[in-house]
Amino acid sequence: MTICRGARFFAALAAVVCLTACSGADAGGARASDERWPQWDETAGAAEVSAFMKVAVPEGATGVEGAVQVNPREDVYLLSFVTSEENAEGIAEDLRSEEPLEDRKVDLAPQGERFGHLGLPEPESLEGTRWVGVCPPCVGDERRSKMQWIEVYVQAVAEGRTRVYLQAF
Repeated sequence: MTICRGARFFAALAAVVCLTACSGADAGGARASDERWPQWDETAGAAEVSAFMKVAVPEGATGVEGAVQVNPREDVYLLSFVTSEENAEGIAEDLRSEEPLEDRKVDLAPQGERFGHLGLPEPESLEGTRWVGVCPPCVGDERRSKMQWIEVYVQAVAEGRTRVYLQAF
């Protein structure tokens, strides 16, 4: 009888261990599928992004939007506004790119939802968008030494008005 009682005890213990392990696996599975990254910094807006990028939003610009996407390795800063074509060109030139704004073919899928978070279409998906990117440290732009990459997209939206999309990390 002691053998039976001992066997029942070990069977019960094995069941408890199995149930605990299974429930632990479920909890671990939930953690593993927890989509904590990327996150959006709900306290950061256009002013914070503009200050980080060292880009002044032109006076009279409309539709000014900004956000910071927090990631484990590097945060992504987004800024967008509508301004004159002349201002948009000036902002692109101020990045000190070795290349001018150029037409961007719509053949690449956007890198996930970024500007969509601001209620805007992703600029890579828009026909007629012009683009330039630059590595600030590579061109000796001390103002933007905290950034590894910044890019600007410009999209004509109305007569003489252009939406500027800036993205930096």
